Parts: sequence; structure tokens; C-alpha cells
Amino acid sequence: MPESPPPLDPEELATELERAFGGSERERSVVARQARDLAESGKPEADRGEPLTVAEVVRQMGDAPEGSGVADRWNWWLGSLEIAYGGYREFQVTRF
Repeated sequence: MPESPPPLDPEELATELERAFGGSERERSVVARQARDLAESGKPEADRGEPLTVAEVVRQMGDAPEGSGVADRWNWWLGSLEIAYGGYREFQVTRF
């Protein structure tokens, strides 16, 4: 049985979000906590067949329109997941 990847670390994600997209510390922190909650829910693994990782979050958020802030990038990706699978709206960032 393959070893599963480590759980998503919100501090590591916040660091990678800063490196990739900038934004305020508060915004990155809120997105990182939402990502952790999403990962812990098991929903991405059930829907997509793989657990949520820091690298995957950053990669997917990188596809958002240029100039988008961190929370907007997160919400853009979750909007895509909502359309594809449903049940992702509760993990979007509404304010920070």
C-alpha cells in the first residue's frame, strides 16, 4: 500500500502562497486555514482521487486570472471545483 502524503500544513502553504502570489499575511493565513479544513474534510480526495497538497493548491491557484489576489485565486479555483463536483462553496473565503 503506497504511503499517503503528509497532511496539508497551513504554515507551509502560507509561505508558498507568499512566494507565488504575495498578498497580505492575513489573506494568506485565511486561505491556508480554509485549505487545511478542505483537506481534512477528505472531499478533494473523494472527488479527485488524490489528497490535497501544498503544491497542488499553489499550482491550481496559479491558473487564476493574472493580477488576482490570493483569496480571489482560491475562490476562483474553488468555484471550478463547485461547478465540477459541488460542495466546495463552504470553503471559499468571504472576508479576511
